[in-house]
Amino acid sequence: MVRSMTGFGRAKTSENGLNITVEFKSVNHRYFEFTSRLPKGYMFLDEKLKSFCQQKISRGKLEAAVIIEDNSEGAAIVEVNATYADAYLAAIKSMAQRYHIKNDVKMSSLVSNPELFTVKKQTLPEETVTAAVLKTAKEAMDSFISMREAEGERLKKDVKTRTDFILERVAFVEERSPETVKSYREKLEQKIKELIGDVQIDEQRLLTETAIFADKVAVAEETVRLKSHIKQFCSLLDSDEPIGRKLDFIIQEMNREANTIGSKAQDIEIAHTVVDIKSEIEKIREQIQNIE
Repeated sequence: MVRSMTGFGRAKTSENGLNITVEFKSVNHRYFEFTSRLPKGYMFLDEKLKSFCQQKISRGKLEAAVIIEDNSEGAAIVEVNATYADAYLAAIKSMAQRYHIKNDVKMSSLVSNPELFTVKKQTLPEETVTAAVLKTAKEAMDSFISMREAEGERLKKDVKTRTDFILERVAFVEERSPETVKSYREKLEQKIKELIGDVQIDEQRLLTETAIFADKVAVAEETVRLKSHIKQFCSLLDSDEPIGRKLDFIIQEMNREANTIGSKAQDIEIAHTVVDIKSEIEKIREQIQNIE
């Protein structure tokens, strides 16, 4: 199935006292590129997430964002900074004695001093956190891929419509091309008659000149190759593998054949048709830049 390289996916889960949110979003890129935004203290997840994503995605600039709220029991341990508290209270007592001030320090005033306490985070084992995050990441990835596939299907339909149009124009070129040779012979014969009057025309020379012109403007090989490229292109659109790079190569070959046909064209209608073909090829090229 064709996949777009742009997409978004999001999932939220709660497990082992952790509220986890994972988001994936991506844009076009020639290769696979991964970046992550992780909470402080959870950088060990970066490589795990990258490895997980590489199994699912081959191209695109992907950003993973993870939010973790730790509500597990014992997640935070608050302890009194006894060394600081002893020094702090001793200083207050000394100041009261020195300046003859009543020492009326109350607990309510002590707890307002953040330096009296230390907060220790009792985190879950890395393996537990990793398993929970990857579980959430899988849900987000499923949503992400689903969006890429939906966009890819739209791109596929658009591109196939354009290849059908190109095939119609190529058929016109194939039909019109022999007519240009016939027209050339008639015009050549008319010019010769205008120049030499009633003198007998050298039929063999006329055939030779016509054959030279026919060989010069012949585009049968180019139209056959162009149709072959289009057939291969459309076949790849039905593949389940990443095809973006292959499509990009084929579209270059299609453009090369169209250019050759255009350079050989000695007929205004064929020339205009080639312009239409090249215009559609360029539109296809723009579209496939977004295909994985």
